[in-house]
Order: sequence, then C-alpha cells, then structure tokens
Amino acid sequence: MNTIKGTIKMIGETKQITDTFQKREFVVTDSSGEYAQHILLQLVKDRCALLDQYKVGEEVEVSYFLNGREWTNPKDNSIRYFNSLDAWKIDYAGEHADAIQGEATAKQMSDDSDDDLPF
Repeated sequence: MNTIKGTIKMIGETKQITDTFQKREFVVTDSSGEYAQHILLQLVKDRCALLDQYKVGEEVEVSYFLNGREWTNPKDNSIRYFNSLDAWKIDYAGEHADAIQGEATAKQMSDDSDDDLPF
C-alpha cells in the first residue's frame, strides 16, 4: 500500500459502470516537489462514499493500491496495459486534521469529566 499527501483538486460524481460495479474519481495535487503533481485516483464499489465528507481544497492523506491489468482487444488481438490507483482510505491532513483531532479530544474530555464529579 502506498500513500500520498496533498490537496483535493477535483471530486467526480459516482458512475455506475455495471449493475454491481461503480467508481468515483478524484484528483489530489502533491506540491511537495519542484513541480506540482496532479494524481488521479479512484474509489470503487462501496468505497465511493468515502469522498462525501471531503471538499475541494482540503488537505488529505490517501492510502492506495497500484493496480495493473492486461486487456486483449477482441477485434485485432492487440494487447494493452492499464494502471489504476485504487484509494483504500482517506484521512484529513495538515491544519484540518489538527482541528478535528482537537475537537475529538475536547469532546472526549467533556464527556469524561461529568461522570466523576464528587458533588
């Protein structure tokens, strides 16, 4: 499994490919190098909903698998190869992640503090 950190540049709609298969594409911009890289990733099947809570411009860390497949054209028997980056997990990164972590800690502290008051 690989990871990439960057900013969400584009979020596509979920596309129903067959009765049992759907996919959703999105682009993450990695600006860590000399030149920004715009990386197209996809979510498939029930994972398409993972993007629902995210917005363009947010910093994320995406865990993904690099998949490759071979396809033979039935018309001329020529062989082509395709690659895809299948996202498995998406987490907030950067300042947004710190804010969410802070909110979760504050909520946990407030939930815990009410239970043990001696008066």
